[in-house]
Amino acid sequence: AVGAASVTEIGRLNILWASMLAMRRAVMRLPVVPGLVLVDGNWAPELPCAVRCIVGGDASEAVIGAASIVAKVVRDRCMARLDARYPGYGWAENAGYGTPAHRAALQALGVTAHHRAGFGTVRRLMAGDD
Repeated sequence: AVGAASVTEIGRLNILWASMLAMRRAVMRLPVVPGLVLVDGNWAPELPCAVRCIVGGDASEAVIGAASIVAKVVRDRCMARLDARYPGYGWAENAGYGTPAHRAALQALGVTAHHRAGFGTVRRLMAGDD
């Protein structure tokens, strides 16, 4: 299962706690509660099962590495859909990262509801500082 957090949730909670929320959502979507969830990192989401945190787990545990690949593919597909809906930001190529081209598009085209207000360029544009 895949879980996500919205831009609004990320802004309200911060990226760490929004990630915890997304992990919880993914686990809660499973048809059965797992006996153990492996998490890449050192923070465990609140889950109805045992959790083991593994720093660098994507390199040492095949299942975490596989989950990282699935998450990246899902994210890339979401970004490609956003790119089709909001052309000019280069989301299909930059996956939403603040590349120079993406920052230039923000200045030229403005901020969308899908941009995170906590990021410097977006925050400055929303405040009218750029």
